[in-house]
Amino acid sequence: MEDCIFCKIAAKEAPAKIVYEDEQFIVFPDINPKAPFHVLLMPKKHIKSLQEVAEGDTELMGRLIITAQKVAQGNHLKGYKLAMHVGKEGGQEVDHLHLHLLAG
Repeated sequence: MEDCIFCKIAAKEAPAKIVYEDEQFIVFPDINPKAPFHVLLMPKKHIKSLQEVAEGDTELMGRLIITAQKVAQGNHLKGYKLAMHVGKEGGQEVDHLHLHLLAG
């Protein structure tokens, strides 16, 4: 999606401090952190929100959780919270599915 800032980050067309990256996901700090450790995990595939996840995205969504686990373990987090805002009314500010990982 050409106007999506998260797609631009994934394509390296916009700057971000990358915490973790693989073929499907990119992880970077939230620009407005709500905890001492607060990163966003997002698929490189553009999906507007959780409301638009399709049956074919089942494996991708499972891998999103496994990626959160890897990032938490890699940062030696003993406990953490995962949160996802869905739609404008649910607090989603960027129209690209992403998962918040918060700790501390």
